Amino acid sequence: MEHALSPATLAELRRPRPYPAVSVLTPTHRREPDSGQDPVRLRNMVAEAKKRLESDPAVTRERRTEVAEQLDRALAEVDLVHAEDGLVIFAAPGEHQVWSLARTVPARVVLSDTFLTRNLVSAQAAEKPFWVLSVSADRVTLWSGGVDRVVEQRSGGFPLTRSQPNFDAERQQRIGDLPSTFRDEGTRQFLREADTAMSAVLREEPRPLYVTGEDAALSLLGEAGTVAGSAVLVRHGGLAHAGPEAVWQALRPVLEAEARKDTTSVMSDLTSARGRRTFAAGLDELWQSAQEGRVRLLAVEENYKATVRDQGDHLVPAEPGDLDGREDIVDEIVEQCLETGADVRFVPDGTLDDADGMAAVLRY
Repeated sequence: MEHALSPATLAELRRPRPYPAVSVLTPTHRREPDSGQDPVRLRNMVAEAKKRLESDPAVTRERRTEVAEQLDRALAEVDLVHAEDGLVIFAAPGEHQVWSLARTVPARVVLSDTFLTRNLVSAQAAEKPFWVLSVSADRVTLWSGGVDRVVEQRSGGFPLTRSQPNFDAERQQRIGDLPSTFRDEGTRQFLREADTAMSAVLREEPRPLYVTGEDAALSLLGEAGTVAGSAVLVRHGGLAHAGPEAVWQALRPVLEAEARKDTTSVMSDLTSARGRRTFAAGLDELWQSAQEGRVRLLAVEENYKATVRDQGDHLVPAEPGDLDGREDIVDEIVEQCLETGADVRFVPDGTLDDADGMAAVLRY
């Protein structure tokens, strides 16, 4: 199952497909008892997608058979043991993908000539993805981070490793000839290579960067290149050889502190916007401002959801499950804002009580 949505991957998902490109969305659950019904719900949603294929006169028999086979292959790849909060299946002639999301999605089946990507986009924004570079003298590891985990990234040349022949620290210490590993020219060159590789990753997929390592390693990386200058430095050695749980535990307090600072900054911007009369709140106003490209900063509570009906000139509240309801209007607003270059920030629940869960700073 897929987790990381890079700009290149999103562009590929959004390209037109031969009709029908099928998107199947279903909420999933991390724990019992709610997770017990996830397999049944998922099978029902795939069955609904096949029924829609059967009843669509624009779909030929050959095309229907091919897409149904892709749906079956996707279903076989789903790992509900490690389910998160939402699941998206994409299937089209000759291809399929399964995406696991750390954000819930409405139960939907959509047949179109493109895949439905807005829930992936909003989930990616809510997950606040970041990179972690763990540095040592003989190994540099790259981690992809999200809301509650880091996963080792084995691409872009990472992990980088370096052998140190005849390096016996114990013996050299006994005879009083222990050179500093981080004064060694080979180490300096090794970290230059790591800096170059990380720079390429950031050009391809810009994210906040955290760099872990002992003081000497962080200092030398800063001298060797440029990435450390714009990164948050975490003075914790040993993580280049550690597993994801150790890296996550070392990062947690740093991430929590950064999140508190970020929320304070967002609230300050919203307060200033009220004084300048560039503040917006309410689904109607936010939806219109998003469509007009007027939103500079959008703040959304992490679990804020709303179901509405679109009456043309404005949105009205609706009950979940209403046939003409739009259950993912928040995700639509998030994606539209991102499309027009807005900064989207997710803040803890309750932060925006006076704005009903979502507010914006407008460009004009």
